[in-house]
Amino acid sequence: MKTLLDTHALLWLLTDNRRLSETARKIFLNQENSLFFSITSLWEICIKMSLGKLSLKNGWLETIQDEMKANAINWLPVEIEHCTKLTKLPFYHRDPFDRMLIAQAIVEDMLLLSRDTRLSDYEITRVW
Repeated sequence: MKTLLDTHALLWLLTDNRRLSETARKIFLNQENSLFFSITSLWEICIKMSLGKLSLKNGWLETIQDEMKANAINWLPVEIEHCTKLTKLPFYHRDPFDRMLIAQAIVEDMLLLSRDTRLSDYEITRVW
């Protein structure tokens, strides 16, 4: 199953954070799943770091890239279709990063691995 990882999901997976659900761990460990991490999430990490809302160790980007490679997690670029889908989404959720992940999950027909229950208001399958 194709699964898009929310920003916090990847960070928690890589740090073995106990807030990560058992379902999320199983999805991550199942080699039959195709996992994706959006460039939107990388942008979110960078914005939050620049605002002082997120602190990661030196070499964080290399760590993310190395772990993605080791765990066969693919980068998902932002495409024109994702942007046009975004313009049609209702405003159940106002976070611009989450809205783009929702649009990507819809267009790419992916599950969205996220703890954020508000994402379930959209026409996606959110798992946690």
